[in-house]
Amino acid sequence: MDVYEAVTSRRSVRGFKDKPVAMEILERVLAAAAWSPSGSNIQPWNTYVMTGAPLAELKTSAVERVAHGDAWDKRQYEMYPSVLKPPYGERRSAFGKERYSALGIAREDWEARQRAAIANWNCFGAPAALFCYIDRDLGLPQWADVGMYLQTVMLLLRAEGLHSCPQMAWSQVRETVAEVLSPPDGLILFCGMSIGYEDPAVSYARTGRAPLAETVTFIGE
Repeated sequence: MDVYEAVTSRRSVRGFKDKPVAMEILERVLAAAAWSPSGSNIQPWNTYVMTGAPLAELKTSAVERVAHGDAWDKRQYEMYPSVLKPPYGERRSAFGKERYSALGIAREDWEARQRAAIANWNCFGAPAALFCYIDRDLGLPQWADVGMYLQTVMLLLRAEGLHSCPQMAWSQVRETVAEVLSPPDGLILFCGMSIGYEDPAVSYARTGRAPLAETVTFIGE
């Protein structure tokens, strides 16, 4: 798979087979992803990979917690501004509409939307998951470095025939994650990432992208 195919075929998959992902594949992907760029090569990512019984334990704890309606953990960062100005708010709304329409869920069916959301904490059935932390003392440029690292991971997973779904939602139950992972003090959980083989039986809507002219300005001849 060339890099263009990896980029255009990558998407946030929300339905995985229970087929295990070989540890040597995960090790190969993460070893290569270590070559991702970062300012002054400080490599600000701190990554945990979970499979098997530990991941099953975490899934059970997180799903039960969310299903019981427990309050979210205190935020360590804001996922989105309280008000998303145009065109960002419109893009987010369009995504939500496409996502739930593909699942056959009406906008007013709050219970069904909640059930769909809970699937986040079951990793959408994925047999492997990654949790990425960043040191709380680092700045915005280092958060951007972490984003480049995660994108590299996702593209390498595509090269291995795997799919993924990055999930900031895990930051909302970070204390439950910490009970299993025991990360050092001072680290912030940025996101989780479900990893596995796509289940083609699960319906989805491929979210489109803005026209190039809307996001890119070319200057010169």
